[in-house]
Amino acid sequence: QSAHRAGLRSFIRYGWRWSWRVAAFVTIFNTVSTGLSVYRNKTTISNFASAGAFTGALFRMHLGLQGLAGGFVFGTMFGIPAGGLLMIMQKLAGETLQEKRNRERRELYEQKLAEWQSRLSVTDVLGQTESNAGGGPDVDMARE
Repeated sequence: QSAHRAGLRSFIRYGWRWSWRVAAFVTIFNTVSTGLSVYRNKTTISNFASAGAFTGALFRMHLGLQGLAGGFVFGTMFGIPAGGLLMIMQKLAGETLQEKRNRERRELYEQKLAEWQSRLSVTDVLGQTESNAGGGPDVDMARE
């Protein structure tokens, strides 16, 4: 029981030290890979490799040029399988993020087009009503 408590204490102590680093790494990796995917308008393995390389180099920059190069290689080596796994999971889900983004954009366009057309048809109906109503009083004035 005392070993269990000691293990739990060390997990809490060292887990806290590593949790913020892992969270920062994942946040930077996802931000860079998503930014590249949006900028290039496609999702490829090279986006994930570049994101891994950037993040790895950023986290090892304090070790000098060798650390920077090592982080670059290390990040690339882990970015490729991570990106491949994410792309496979998206394919298995039935729709990739790119397909979802394009579908939502198309649906929004169709919705706005339908709204615009309905407003245009209301304007046409109002124009016809005005012309019908506008001719009536003038004709009545002329008859008097």
